[in-house]
Amino acid sequence: MKTRKLLFALLMMSFFVGVVFVAGSVSAEAQSYYVRKVVRNGRVRYVRVKKPSFYRRHRNAINIGAGTAGGAVLGGLIGGRKGALIGAGVGAGGSALYTYVWNPKKRKYIKVRRY
Repeated sequence: MKTRKLLFALLMMSFFVGVVFVAGSVSAEAQSYYVRKVVRNGRVRYVRVKKPSFYRRHRNAINIGAGTAGGAVLGGLIGGRKGALIGAGVGAGGSALYTYVWNPKKRKYIKVRRY
């Protein structure tokens, strides 16, 4: 029984390491975004800027997913299958609280399509 828990923990750790490498590599894509910029005379211009990184665009989902997975792993190691479910709920709640309340995203990106 302990070998199954250890094997599961090692599998989850290797999964997290793989996610870090995939999320860390950013390819240079030709897409660009436009940011709304107000000039002194009140006119609005849209300025083309570089596409934000994968983490910046999907920060909320990544943070909540990592918190949920971490809580599930810790709960599974402590309390088995039922503990994993409880840990996943606690991890999701805590990471959502952190992402949306304590450290909210400050920048808004608008994609403008000109046809």
